Amino acid sequence: MTARIHKGTPRNLAFLAGRLRKGGLVAVPTETVYGLAADGTSREACLKIFRAKRRPSEDPLILHIASIGDLDRIAVSNPAARKLARAFWPGPLTIVLPKRAVVPDEATAGLPSVAVRMPSHPLFRRLIRLAGIPLAAPSANPFGYVSPTTAEHVRKSLGRRIRHILDGGPSSIGLESTIVDLRHPLRPALLRPGAITKAQLARVLGRPVATSRNSRVGGRLAPGQMKRHYSPGTPVTLQAALTRARAARGPADEAWLFVARPRGKTLPPNFFWLDRQGDLRRAARRLFSVLRDLDDRGFRRIHAERPKGGGIAEALLDRLVRASSR
Repeated sequence: MTARIHKGTPRNLAFLAGRLRKGGLVAVPTETVYGLAADGTSREACLKIFRAKRRPSEDPLILHIASIGDLDRIAVSNPAARKLARAFWPGPLTIVLPKRAVVPDEATAGLPSVAVRMPSHPLFRRLIRLAGIPLAAPSANPFGYVSPTTAEHVRKSLGRRIRHILDGGPSSIGLESTIVDLRHPLRPALLRPGAITKAQLARVLGRPVATSRNSRVGGRLAPGQMKRHYSPGTPVTLQAALTRARAARGPADEAWLFVARPRGKTLPPNFFWLDRQGDLRRAARRLFSVLRDLDDRGFRRIHAERPKGGGIAEALLDRLVRASSR
């Protein structure tokens, strides 16, 4: 049986909230990527997420809430966390804090901390409110594969493992949330780059934000920290400098993915780009969709141009580095 895709009508939202309260799984739209949601306070519901995604148990989940007031129900907050929440919630920021007892170890990979986010997608927030529980929701795809940014992406990759998908349209950001570790508020650390940049976090906190790639020996403090992740089945090679001339000399059965459209009226059929003008936020929105499309086309290899610059370019680069890692 293939998963049913539901429109966001009041009747459908009430039905799906009921499924979540009973321990079921529902794929949900967010502004970042589509997530696979379940009751984040239920051990059994969280284990269903791991089984459906074939996700390793040492990779923690993010719990999603509908309002800032819900934060203290599942985490031990602090002034720094509240500053960031007021500045960036609802939005694509996840904050790691000490957890409350209501959060099961299965949601946090046995850690005493929990990753929390308040999403801005209106349908997802309405669903959280109707369900009345924090929702654990990692990306709605087989573990390690390219994240989904449409309901159809979810159906293609998980449609035989889950029963319900809420369609909220294409994700407006297209990259997973920024994750910041605030367990020690005087030593904030960026765990995963995203649409909210390290410079923005530092401005609000009034102090530098470190970059931490491996915050837990023998495991991961938050999702998205594996060396290889967000990967299509087709091998990806990251190119430090990619020109039209160099790509034109390459094999015809390999795809060449530019950040911006190369110049010229006509281009070879194996040339692709993330945004015609090279706008990095639009490029980020399309990255996973383009990688999925290229994977479906049967190319032998994908050569991807390395994004340059700071801010959102760092998040784009992070995803491409992990996609191309062996």
